[in-house]
Amino acid sequence: MKIVAGNSNRPLAEAIAAYLKTPLTKANVRRFADMEIFVEILENVRGEDVFVVQSTSFPTNDHLMELLIIIDALRRASARRITAVLPYFGYARQDRKAGPRTPISAKLVANLITRAGADRVLTLDLHAGQIQGFFDIPTDNLFSAPALVRDIQQNIPLDNIAVISPDVGGVVRARAVAKRIDASLAIVDKRRERPGDSEVMNVIGDVEGKNCILVDDIVDSGGTLVNAAEALLEKGAEGVYAYITHGVLSGGAVARIASSKLKELVLTDSIQPTEAVKVAKNIRCISVAELIGEAIARTSEEKSVSSLFD
Repeated sequence: MKIVAGNSNRPLAEAIAAYLKTPLTKANVRRFADMEIFVEILENVRGEDVFVVQSTSFPTNDHLMELLIIIDALRRASARRITAVLPYFGYARQDRKAGPRTPISAKLVANLITRAGADRVLTLDLHAGQIQGFFDIPTDNLFSAPALVRDIQQNIPLDNIAVISPDVGGVVRARAVAKRIDASLAIVDKRRERPGDSEVMNVIGDVEGKNCILVDDIVDSGGTLVNAAEALLEKGAEGVYAYITHGVLSGGAVARIASSKLKELVLTDSIQPTEAVKVAKNIRCISVAELIGEAIARTSEEKSVSSLFD
């Protein structure tokens, strides 16, 4: 087994390699003067089972191109099998035609990864489960819920708690967490007027006097979380926490969350945290290196990955 890392999230790749007790494969991933990407694999990978760890996070297009070129380099170096490990799959929110004459970019990116030469995909908390069907190769969608639940159990009193979905579409994800910690479930009904802008309309469920945990897959502008926290507190919630898998946090999101009424935002390291995230008083990161590392090990040994979540 070989593990190759792109430049999107080197610390996570190193943590995964440490868990697997396998050093990262030496590779040169750099830019020419005009920012054209050049990749050179510096070790023999002929006949090897190779895992490429690369989140397609900001700058999304650069990191996507890195991934495609690394896969192509490995294929031409006669790797036996290439698995694209995408802790965060960019373009996942473009999974349907949201209006006339708009693309389904998630399908396009899936096609690019497949055509580049990937044999498998391993990813974490896809924005929509059906994106697995966009790939014409085996795709494993891991769930961060076990890591999030473990942290909730260690840091939040469970005697008076409610799990909140920040929109109707996230109910299945929130219910899975609520079931694991035996908590009640509530929903924030919101209306999104335009991308990156949301307006909370109503809270469905009883949250009075409870510690509320917002659960979602992506936080981008932070507007939904901040508005949801305010709506929950207006309904009598004791305090509001948020557990999110992917911290995109674009624009002024970190400042918005830091000055909000959220007690704490907990993210995974699927996207490498920025310096602003690291110094924010109410934002904390937990690692998914062990989860992804174990899935890689089981894939390499042809063992069940789904049994990780039994």
